[in-house]
Amino acid sequence: MNSLKTHSPTSVLAMGVRFTEDAMQVSLSDGREVSVPLEWFPRLHNATPEQRNKWRLIAHGIGMHWEEINEDIAVTTLLRM
Repeated sequence: MNSLKTHSPTSVLAMGVRFTEDAMQVSLSDGREVSVPLEWFPRLHNATPEQRNKWRLIAHGIGMHWEEINEDIAVTTLLRM
C-alpha cells in the first residue's frame, strides 16, 4: 500500500486473489495489490490450499467469500490494515 492516492473505500474493488505459502495477495481495481499475512486470518491460515482457492467475489468485488471455511473479507478491511 505505497500509493499516495486517496480512494473512497467503496471505489476500490477486489479483482483477484492468490496465495503464497504465508500470505494472501489481493489485486485491486485501481491497479494496487495488497498482501497480508495469512496468520491475520486464522480460518484461511488453517485452510488447505484447495479450500483457499475456492473463493468468490462478493457484490462485484467489495469483498471475497470462502464458503467451505465460512470466511468473508472486505476490501475495506484490507485497506485499513
